[in-house]
Order: sequence, then structure tokens, then C-alpha cells
Amino acid sequence: VQLQASGGGLVQAGGSLRLSCAASGRTFSNYAMGWFRQAPGKEREFVVLSNWSGSTTYYANFVKGRFTISLDNAKNTVYLQMNSLKPEDTAVYYCACRRGGISWSRREYDYWGQGTLVTVSS
Repeated sequence: VQLQASGGGLVQAGGSLRLSCAASGRTFSNYAMGWFRQAPGKEREFVVLSNWSGSTTYYANFVKGRFTISLDNAKNTVYLQMNSLKPEDTAVYYCACRRGGISWSRREYDYWGQGTLVTVSS
């Protein structure tokens, strides 16, 4: 399994970015996906978790109403639309997946993308 994340960059507070995660190497219909982030000096935390169909999603409280996950099954690509960005959203964002259902523990995600840096200026 390979995950390729992209779309990060520098944006002003209140702006938007869309991250992409292209997955390859498997049929992902029975996989769970997640976006995580890690800010400098902090632990990696989940942002949103989803099954591959997108029928079940869980958002971290700090992104509810601002971020939206979507999945293009035909392209094996997962997107994270981030709106109303805040300086505290600055972090490296990672996509990850695991075979089976959604897990709340990042340690149960077997495959990780390389990360893409999002910087939000005030």
C-alpha cells in the first residue's frame, strides 16, 4: 500500500486548502482512512476518520464545521477540504489507512503517507 499526500501550503487565517491522498496497491473497499496532524512539539492527533465508502465519519471537535473529508473511490483518492483555517491548524498533515473498521488509535493504522505541511499565518 502506498499513500501519497499533497496539497499543503501557506495560507492566511480564514483561508482554505484542499489536501489529497492518493492510495494505491490494494482494493480499499474494506479499509478505513484517516487524516491526522502533528504540530511542532505535539503528539500526532486525529483530524477525521472514515470508512472507505464515506458512510461513517468522525471529526475531531476542533475541526467540526470547518473540515470535510470526501472520497473518490474511482480514483482511490481521499480529500480533506479545510475551510476557515486558523493559525492553530498549522501542522504536518498525514493520511493513513488500515484494513478493517475505523480505529480511534493512530497506532492501529498500518500505512501512512509522507505528510504535507500546512502553515496558517495570522
